Amino acid sequence: MILAFSLAVAVVFGSGVFLVIQRDLLRVVVGIVLISNSASLFIVAAGLTRGAVPIVPLPGGDGASASDPLVQAMALTALIITSSVTALLLSLIYRLYVSHDTMDIEDISVAELREAEALERKNRPEIEENPEKGPAAEELEERSR
Repeated sequence: MILAFSLAVAVVFGSGVFLVIQRDLLRVVVGIVLISNSASLFIVAAGLTRGAVPIVPLPGGDGASASDPLVQAMALTALIITSSVTALLLSLIYRLYVSHDTMDIEDISVAELREAEALERKNRPEIEENPEKGPAAEELEERSR
């Protein structure tokens, strides 16, 4: 039984890691959800024990009819945190999609770089559009004289 849980955790975690390294932001969120679900599965698998019940041993039983409530509480807490983080990430992705009209990480980074360069040119009009004649190139020319 523990081997089956270990394999399930490994498959879910591996799938999540594969999705996190993708370029599409929705796949990244699904990967994060899968990784956190694998953590919950790991917590539940860690609670699989045999023997006496850890909190209240039942008279006349071998302890197989009760389970550890601490493991269940930890798994439930992990699921609640996962759903909150997922809602936050989905709202951030929606705002990125509305502002940039894409969910591709590469396209968003290029657009952000262009916007930052435009702001820099707007705030410093003495810098020309030519990148070879920036402040660093002028300083290099002065030092080489």
